[in-house]
Amino acid sequence: MNESWQSYLSSIGGEFDAENGTRFATAEEEISIAASGNIISDLSHLSLIRASGEDARTFLLSQLTNDLNQVTTTRSQISAYCTPKGRMLALFRIVQLDDMLLLQAPAPIIETVLPRLKMYVMRAKVALEQATDLVSIGVSGPDIESLLLPVVAALPANTNDATRTEPGIVIRLDGPHPRFLIIGQTDPVKALWQQLSDQLQATGKAAWSWLDIRAGQPSVVPETSETFVPQMANLDIIGGVNFKKGCYPGQEIVARMQYLGKLKQRMYRAHVKQEQCPAPGESVFAPVFRDQSAGTVVDAQPAPSGGIDLLAIIQIGSVNDGEVHLGTTDGPLLEFLDLPYQLPATGEA
Repeated sequence: MNESWQSYLSSIGGEFDAENGTRFATAEEEISIAASGNIISDLSHLSLIRASGEDARTFLLSQLTNDLNQVTTTRSQISAYCTPKGRMLALFRIVQLDDMLLLQAPAPIIETVLPRLKMYVMRAKVALEQATDLVSIGVSGPDIESLLLPVVAALPANTNDATRTEPGIVIRLDGPHPRFLIIGQTDPVKALWQQLSDQLQATGKAAWSWLDIRAGQPSVVPETSETFVPQMANLDIIGGVNFKKGCYPGQEIVARMQYLGKLKQRMYRAHVKQEQCPAPGESVFAPVFRDQSAGTVVDAQPAPSGGIDLLAIIQIGSVNDGEVHLGTTDGPLLEFLDLPYQLPATGEA
């Protein structure tokens, strides 16, 4: 974590640890506020790779599932980095800031995939490094646009759109309320936080992750890395895969799944009546699979009204049967919730 930024957060009551990120209150308290209020979140649990050099875009185009040519100073995207078998090693949000590309993902994933990406640079004129001089924050809430406009010159209009502003770059994200990701140098972001702090409740990782769950946005962490092909996490629906671009690791398998295969698993949003939050990678079970796993938790956070909200990638047939249990064959029953986008009715890719 950026030491100057961490020092500032500590001075205003923030606590940070590598596993749970930043918090200013309990996860339950922060999520309750995020459900209906206006928040500002530290996103230090996410790290950034900076890609610079004249071959940066071409190199990343050859490695990732999406078309990097569509990333501009006014447009971001999500894109996966896969193994040759088509399993996601990482899932990035990619942003152009001035003349460099930034790849954002959970910090432990960045530490794993950055050395791997560097192995394939070869003679390409591209430099890859952690952008520790930059910080990321998020803001969300029913009034967030009117609160931001006096201090940010312009806001992007559509999901994934970006606007260059004094603090850095602002990206609009999906969510139950208007939601924005802001990336910039420490001092300008610190000044923005200070300007907004009287009107917004400070939160950390838990609140932001819950908002991602509400938005049906997947993540890949070490516990789930190399587990899912992109379509299982609905990347084909939410714009994380371009099937017309050139080759990348795993492209043949991802394309075959799209055009020839029948997808057996999809990502769903659900609620479960228990207090203990399951970890990413925990299994879910269904009667037809007996004691074999029927799916995997992607992420989970406390729900504002009690219990747990989660995203999980599950066998489509088990969901259609309507009986899926968390943790064990007789564990708590998952109550499936609507996603903010439509899954194919048949479950086929």
